[in-house]
Amino acid sequence: MRATAICRPADGGTLTLARTLPITTKKWTNDGVRHDLRGLKQRDPDAIRIVPIPPLLVRALQEHIKEFATAADGRLFRNERGGILGSTTYSRVWEEARQLAFTPAQAASPLAGRPYDLRHAALTTWLNAGIGPAEVSKRAGNTVEVLLRRYAGCLDNQADSINRRIEHALDDAGPEIEPGA
Repeated sequence: MRATAICRPADGGTLTLARTLPITTKKWTNDGVRHDLRGLKQRDPDAIRIVPIPPLLVRALQEHIKEFATAADGRLFRNERGGILGSTTYSRVWEEARQLAFTPAQAASPLAGRPYDLRHAALTTWLNAGIGPAEVSKRAGNTVEVLLRRYAGCLDNQADSINRRIEHALDDAGPEIEPGA
C-alpha cells in the first residue's frame, strides 16, 4: 500500500492512504502482472483515507526513511533493486522474526503465523487499551460490526490483565457487595 506521511514527532501524525498494490495471479490483474495498482478496498477508486498515527510510529517511519529512503513511486518497503518485495521474502523474514521473538511454545503455535495477524493484534491492543470501537474501526477502515466480529480477542496471555482491569473497574464502582446479600 502506498502511503504519504505527514509527521509531527511530538504529537503524532497522519498517514494518507490512497492506493493498494495487491498480489494475485496474472490472470486476475488488468495488465497480466502479479500486482495490480488499485484504489482502496471497497471505496471509490479515487478515495483516500487519512489515518492518525502515534508519535512512536512517526519516529519509526522517519528512521526507516532516513536509513532506506523510499522507492521511486513512494513505497516505504522495496527490494534491493527498488522493486516490489516478493511474498516469499515476507514469509521468510516473518518466520525468522517469530523464532527470535517468541518462546518455543509460542513459535510452535499458530500465534502470529502470518504478517496479516499483526493487524488482528494491533486492533485488539487498541480495544484493550480502552480506545472506543468507533475510533478503532475508523483507523482500521472497517465497520464496528466487522471489528468486533473479526478482530476483538486475538492477543495471547491477556486474561490476567483483563481480570485486573475488570476488578479495578468494580472497585471504582462503589461499595463492595457482601457475600450472600
